[in-house]
Parts: sequence; structure tokens; C-alpha cells
Amino acid sequence: MIRTASAALTSTLLLAFAGVAARAQAPSGPIPPKPGVEVQLPPKDSQAKLKVQVALVNTPVTVRDGRGEMVHNLEASDFQITDNGVAQRISHFDLGGDPLSLVILMETSSRIEPLLSQMRKTGILFTQTVMGPTGEAAVVGFNDSVDKLQDFTTNSDRIENTIAHLGAGTSGSKLYDAMALGVEMLSGRPQATADKPGRRRVLMIVSEATDVGSEAKLGEVLRQAQLANVTIYSVGLSATRAELQAKPKDTRPQITPPGTFPLPPQPGVPQTPTSEQNRYGNIDLMAAAVWVVQHIHNQVKDHALEIAATATGGAHLSTFKDRSIEKAIDEIGGELHSQYNISYTPTGADTPGYHEIKVSIARNDAKNLKVRARPGYYLAAPEG
Repeated sequence: MIRTASAALTSTLLLAFAGVAARAQAPSGPIPPKPGVEVQLPPKDSQAKLKVQVALVNTPVTVRDGRGEMVHNLEASDFQITDNGVAQRISHFDLGGDPLSLVILMETSSRIEPLLSQMRKTGILFTQTVMGPTGEAAVVGFNDSVDKLQDFTTNSDRIENTIAHLGAGTSGSKLYDAMALGVEMLSGRPQATADKPGRRRVLMIVSEATDVGSEAKLGEVLRQAQLANVTIYSVGLSATRAELQAKPKDTRPQITPPGTFPLPPQPGVPQTPTSEQNRYGNIDLMAAAVWVVQHIHNQVKDHALEIAATATGGAHLSTFKDRSIEKAIDEIGGELHSQYNISYTPTGADTPGYHEIKVSIARNDAKNLKVRARPGYYLAAPEG
């Protein structure tokens, strides 16, 4: 009896293992349906689910007249927006009223130590002029390290106290790593929807236009900033005055699209917007901004702050001549609360790659108005 039971048990186990092996070796393709069983088809919109979708695109729009004054009397119906040439419907429109989520990046490198006394006095400008009564802010300091000095708070005293006690660090400047942290922090703030504006996400940098030692690349950071609807403003510190001096306007005709180059590179020289500038003269910031986002693994050494602001629809103000750090911050605060905030949910524009945003004004006096908005965003192809 024992031998018979043992044999039966062995036969049972062999059959079980055989079933497991059979399942493990089952074909990976579709299994033919059994006769009389209705075949279940995938939903018709299954292919649509594979397409990349952007929930909402937010673009701040600054409009100035011929004298450089902000224009405040426009309505949503005055604006026209296209995404890769496809007209879009505006889902949210506001003039300077949406609350801000602000990350303040302050360089604390020993190279700018003489300027720290001025920077420590700017806290009240950030809280009163930039944040406004409904805003929140966080503070990040960076040199050879990137340090979160104050997380998001609506408490003005905490922001002012943090900035008032900035300390000088080492000689490094991990600007791009600090920008990456700022974008990551802002990405976690309440995101706008079609029927709820959420918060405007603003990254404000007070720094030299120099990066030393970052692992992040500028193009990577700007891609993420564009997808997260982060607008970058920057105040260039005095160490960069020489390269930020105004240059003669480039009046040469543009014979190639933005982000492309008219001629092959010089032998042995990598082709970048700044190398082309050295070859031909004045740099086209819009073309450089598009190029950097499209070529995220290439590094642009010059004009990083200007390119970052241009790529996201913000502004860069250098501190030279009669513009102090305080005045630059005050100017940026004034613009933030006087610009149009426009959102749309992209339709007919879900193709992976670079998406060009164009904002225009449909009014009789449009030719006398200067419009500034983000140039676009990069949509990566879905994985798999």
C-alpha cells in the first residue's frame, strides 16, 4: 500500500510539473479562440492611448507697446495660439492674478562674495514684489553643492530671513544642477487643469551665467521646465557684465529655420549656437533656445541664463550700468503681475518631437505691439 500510494503521489507531481512546464513554454503569440467563442476585440481607441498627451500647456505672454510699456487692455479673444501650426482653443485666461509658486536660486559661490551683502537685502523684494499676497516661495543656494535652504512657504518672514543669512560657499557653481532641483520642486506644486488655474510656476535665478561641475545638462533641464510649465527669470550678476553688454543688432537675412545652421561646421569644431556666434557674430537667442532643447546632450557654455529665459518665456536682466540687483528683481516682479497667463489643452498636436508655439494678436494695432511668449516644448516619444 505504501509503495502504491508513493507511486500515485509521484505520478501526480510529475503531471503537475508537466503542466507548469507546458505553461512556461506556451507560445507568446495570440491563442486561437475555441470554436463557438466570440473573439474579444481591443477597443477602437487603443491606438490613441499610445499617443503622447500633454494635459495642459501654460504660457505667460508679455505684451508691450512701441514705448516698451506693458499693455493691459487685451481680452482672450484678442489672442491667437497655434501648436505646430494647429490653432488651439484658450481654456484659461488671466491678467497677473494667478498665484505664484516661486523657487529662488541664489548663487553663493565665493566668486561673488562681494555681492552677497546686496543679495541679502533682496528678501523683502521677493516677498512683496514677486510673490505677492497669494504666492509661496522656496530658496535654494548653490556653489559646489546645491542646498535647499527653505522649502515652500507662504510665510514672508521665513523667506526674508533665509535670504538675509546667505553665506559664502566654495568657488564652484553647479548652476544646472540647481536649476534641475528647482524645476523638480516646482513640478510638485498644484498643476493647472482646464477648469482650474492652479499656480504659475516660476524659477528665478540670481547668478553668474557660469556652470562648473553640474551633472545635469541645460537642454535636459529646459525640456523638463517646458513640460512642467515652468517659466525661468534670471538676474545676471556683475561678473558677467563684459559678455552681457549690448551688441549690434544682427540685420543679416535668416536663410535657415531657427535651430539650424547655414553652413557645415569648421573642421574639428563641434557645431553649436555659440560656436556659430564666434564664427558669424551676434547670437540668435530664440534659435539657440530651440537648439539646446532639441540637442539635450550637447552643452552650451555661453549665454545660459539668457537661453533658459528665452526657452521658457521668461526674461533675463543683467546687472550693469544703472541696473542694480534690487532694480532687476523689482522689474521682474512688475512684469509677473502684469502679464497674461494663457492655457490650452493641445488638440491635433500630439506628434513626438519639438512643438512650436506661436502667439499672435488679432487687433488693428497688432503691428505696434511686441509679444513675448515661450517658443515651444519638446514632446518625447512614448516608451515601448
